[in-house]
Amino acid sequence: MATVVAIDKNQENIDFTLSCSFAPELTIDQSVAHNGVCLTVVRKTADTYTVTAMKETLDRSNLGLLKVGDRVNVERSMMMNGRLDGHIVQGHVDGTAVCTAMSDAQGSTYYTFRYHFDKDMARRGYFTVDKGSVTVNGVSLTVCNPTADTFSVAIIPYTHDNTNFCDIAVGSTVNIEFDILGKYIARLTALTAE
Repeated sequence: MATVVAIDKNQENIDFTLSCSFAPELTIDQSVAHNGVCLTVVRKTADTYTVTAMKETLDRSNLGLLKVGDRVNVERSMMMNGRLDGHIVQGHVDGTAVCTAMSDAQGSTYYTFRYHFDKDMARRGYFTVDKGSVTVNGVSLTVCNPTADTFSVAIIPYTHDNTNFCDIAVGSTVNIEFDILGKYIARLTALTAE
């Protein structure tokens, strides 16, 4: 996780300055995912870095709700010679969801989220399926109990303690990214049906 240390508005953009353990290793122009949103490093100091979120990003994500002191899930870009853990996550957030319930799973926790359902978007692959993948604040997770506009995920203690899931409560807004493979399949199906 990184901690927000400064927020500066620049017309419709917001510059976020953050500190984290790998900040000294970053260089300008590198991409880092923040709660699942891929942003470019635009400035650096010895122990902080700054990224810019434009209006489109702010409209589709929870980044505009961040305050100084908030913790953000961060992930560096994968090196092409690395292992792929989880599903393919692009850092292109599709929207937000609100936590509507949390329940104990005898050691783990179930979180339920509600998102805006749009039938046209669902035809284009913006939905969840049981045992499919979804990204919540940049964390690759397995879906359980999906409905048209909700899904649940089970969070193990390690994930809870090492991501900002430890800060999520009922009413919290999170970023979601639907599975890119589902979007490609939906698009291909629509094109071949024409």
